[in-house]
Amino acid sequence: MLKLNLQRVVKYVDRLPLFTRLVIVLAVALEMAAVLPWWDIRAWGRLEPDLFNVWTLYRANTYPLIHTDVIHLIVNLFAVTPLVERFEAEYGTLTSLALFFGPLSLLPAVIYVGIERFLLRSNTSIMGASIWGFLLIGMEAIRAHRTTPYLVIRGQPTIPMWTTPIAVLLLTAVLMPGSSFLGHLCGLAVGYICGMGLIKLLAPPAWALRLVEDKLNLRLRVPYYVSMDQVAHGRFGVLPLTTVGAVPTSVLQLRRDPRILKLPPYLSLLCILVGAAWLFLLPLDRYSRRTYISENALLPGQVHTYFGGSDQNVFRAYKHEVNELVGKSNAEFNDKLEPIVKSLGLKTARQNFTYHAAGHTYSGENLYAILQAPRGDATEAIVLVAAWENVKHEVNRNGIPLALTLLRYFKRWSLWSKDIILLLTPDSIAGPQAWVDAYHDAHDTSRVASLPLKSGLLQGAIAIDYAQENRFESVHIVYDGVNGQLPNLDLINSIVNIAGGQMGIGTTLQEMWNHDNGYPDRLRTMLRGMLKQGLGLASGAHSSFIPYHVDAVTLRPFGEGWQDEMAMGRLVEGTFRSLNNLLEHLHQSFFFYLLMQRERFVSIGTYLPSAMLVAANFTIMAIALWMKSGQPATPVEGVTPKAKTETPTTTAERDLFLPLGVVTLIQSLSIIPLYLFNHAPESMLTPLFATFAVINTLLPPALSHLLTHSHTPITPQQYNLIQSFSLLLLGMFLSSLATLNFSLAMITGLLTSPLSFVRPAKTQTARWAVTGLLHAISPTAVLVAGAVCWGVDVTSVLREAAVGWHVCGTYSAVVVWCVWWPAWVAGSVVVLGGRGGGQGNKIKVV
Repeated sequence: MLKLNLQRVVKYVDRLPLFTRLVIVLAVALEMAAVLPWWDIRAWGRLEPDLFNVWTLYRANTYPLIHTDVIHLIVNLFAVTPLVERFEAEYGTLTSLALFFGPLSLLPAVIYVGIERFLLRSNTSIMGASIWGFLLIGMEAIRAHRTTPYLVIRGQPTIPMWTTPIAVLLLTAVLMPGSSFLGHLCGLAVGYICGMGLIKLLAPPAWALRLVEDKLNLRLRVPYYVSMDQVAHGRFGVLPLTTVGAVPTSVLQLRRDPRILKLPPYLSLLCILVGAAWLFLLPLDRYSRRTYISENALLPGQVHTYFGGSDQNVFRAYKHEVNELVGKSNAEFNDKLEPIVKSLGLKTARQNFTYHAAGHTYSGENLYAILQAPRGDATEAIVLVAAWENVKHEVNRNGIPLALTLLRYFKRWSLWSKDIILLLTPDSIAGPQAWVDAYHDAHDTSRVASLPLKSGLLQGAIAIDYAQENRFESVHIVYDGVNGQLPNLDLINSIVNIAGGQMGIGTTLQEMWNHDNGYPDRLRTMLRGMLKQGLGLASGAHSSFIPYHVDAVTLRPFGEGWQDEMAMGRLVEGTFRSLNNLLEHLHQSFFFYLLMQRERFVSIGTYLPSAMLVAANFTIMAIALWMKSGQPATPVEGVTPKAKTETPTTTAERDLFLPLGVVTLIQSLSIIPLYLFNHAPESMLTPLFATFAVINTLLPPALSHLLTHSHTPITPQQYNLIQSFSLLLLGMFLSSLATLNFSLAMITGLLTSPLSFVRPAKTQTARWAVTGLLHAISPTAVLVAGAVCWGVDVTSVLREAAVGWHVCGTYSAVVVWCVWWPAWVAGSVVVLGGRGGGQGNKIKVV
């Protein structure tokens, strides 16, 4: 397990020199002052180009000490504190005070303001101590370049020493897209110039500093003060910057340094904490944005809707026909409605489909009709979907009559430039999936029939889920697609704009019926959206369209109010009129986003770093374990080497065959639960899951016993390699998954994060205690806990997952059983490994 050496941390903090302490105290104090409601400390102290002049020169000293938030402060202090400490140890406290609150802050500020104001002609504000960090590493890179011009890799000069800060600059820009690349570049440029010798011209004269020290007797009066004499003799306890900060002449030397292996657990933990904290910052106004319409052609709410009046009588007649069909078969339903649609002068067609999942057969017949656009050429179409049953298995008593009434109403207008397709399906999952698969010729002909009628490219789809009988208050917009895919944000924004601005209908998201736009409700809305996106299941009849890049949502009325069916119809009409205006497919707005409220969202560039940081922690620990496995073996206790110089300096040979075989075996075993739970009948799911839970408990001890008591027992190095390969695969999978399904990657990453810190236990008690904790985060335990929280049984969860697998192609089960479960098994095997596995191999030194 991760062991934080608090004594070492306290010792390090206790030896920090005076100016370094002053920087930390000022930065923390200013961040605490930022909570004061009567003083906007960030607006007062940040470096804002348009406000920077002679009267506001104080900003040149305040902007490095002010940060955007607590996370920004913590990250910068971790990075900058060691650099400032070493600088002060080399130059002294007075020199550091004069330089950092003088030219080392003013010069980057002047360069940045000049570029922003006269070249870019923008007014981007910056703040944060990272500009000092890039200045210091730039200065040290130039100084190190004089003695070591190149980094040596495998004995060959490879990388010019002075370019290494540029790599750090680019990496920071990629990992932290919200940071100021120009600000960091200005700091780096000043650091390069100072490293060439300018620092001597900027620093105060040494005789003047000594005079001040002697007169005030600062060395004796002020604790932690670094005097000029201490700098000259290097007696402060910190090596000069030229010694400590120098880059080794070989990367291999750095890799062999045992102190390097103490950093990854801390860095890994920091990545997890920052990634998790990042999520809780997203609902704040500073990180989220107001929604807006990017596609100008949509013009939502700009037309007058005419649906109503006599159409209400038509709706009642259709509703009477639909009510008589309740309890009838799918074929009888289509036989009754097809003549009604044909009477409107439209061509109709039917499509049969059959799916098999969890021992059940999901079959039915879709009915659809095409209204050809009077002003179109059948190259584009919009779909109006109404399922007989919604996802809650409620009869869509008002949705189907409303869809028929709307189609009859649309037939009377000659303004349509796109075809309108009415799709009536028996359910909200299998029926729409079969139809949209066949429409794009991506169906299995043995299960799904081809479509006899087709139109043009689908531009959008609106599904009506109107099961309640009484009048409604607001409309719930359901937008989650299969595998976490989302429709273009402009479609949701258009519906919100049409409903609220033109018709006075409220809209809600993620079943947040009473949203007060405060932080708690924003956070709950975001987390609910992440949970549904992570599950990847279809949430309505619209979900099957989104994987084919057809933007679709389901509109579901709720509540008790005065809005009637005609108001719902006008909302659908206004949405269709906006989609009809499109000159090309929706593409301007976002496809990756998290909604906090109907008018507040976060884009992928803001939330993606949180999942990437969590995934990066696995890669960091995998690399650390790989380096640890290559360290020279430790001598047997009681045996002393002949000479210190005889300590091995070469990398220990790694035995890769067994670790690779173990990881490959575990990955191969993951196919078994994936296949069983997706192909077993529903009656067998409960006993099968119980049996698997027992096997899941016994498998890690069995594998560990087999490895320990084999003919050639496994070594501690091989345990490190097993965990390294497992974490490397986990980090690779999750970082790739984050760009496709952020929520699934984030949830899986947080649940598996303890696997980064497990180690072979040294005692029997610790071994079984840690194993028990790991069982609490196993896929089976989390599945049971989730089922209990949702108030359903495990069988229902497994059945829905199997239906999603066979019908919609949901891949969440692959992540659970082929990514999460193998990593958990490998971590459990490592914990149950031999005693002292955290140490290197013990050998005799002769």
